[in-house]
Amino acid sequence: MEDKIIITRIFDAPREKIWEAWTTPELIKKWWGPEGFSAPSIKIDFRVGGKYIYAMRGPKGSEWDRVMYSSGIFKEIVPPSAGSGQAKIVATDYFSDKDGNKIKPSDEGQDKNFPTEIHSTILFEDLGNGKTMLSIIYPKPENEAQFEAMKRSGMEEGWMSSLDKLADVIK
Repeated sequence: MEDKIIITRIFDAPREKIWEAWTTPELIKKWWGPEGFSAPSIKIDFRVGGKYIYAMRGPKGSEWDRVMYSSGIFKEIVPPSAGSGQAKIVATDYFSDKDGNKIKPSDEGQDKNFPTEIHSTILFEDLGNGKTMLSIIYPKPENEAQFEAMKRSGMEEGWMSSLDKLADVIK
């Protein structure tokens, strides 16, 4: 039985470069959101207990042609270091207003069962030879309907498209 959603991608770049692209607002703006989406604002207080607020805008003329926000709190940060095989970021994630206040996912067009807040773990694994495996892990919420809503939301496809953009940024 499934107990999490895992999105993985191997990049032909060192772990430190992927980490930098993941944690630097100017770089995140270049890849955040699926193809055709832009990131008008990225704010990060990158420390345990710090908050992030990411803005994303869909393609002009589409149903997503508006600014949408996601926010969360950093729970754990393990930066890359020599000798350590894995770096990670653990954070909460939720739909928000421009100030980072939680809003209902249904206000942004998500299923009414989509969780109000989800947890994510981002792993940065050094594979050697200048390659890095990035894994985005969402544990299954206690409520099965919430998990089904997450799986139907398009988050996996959205992430894969965003990670394609990230691959271009780190070239």
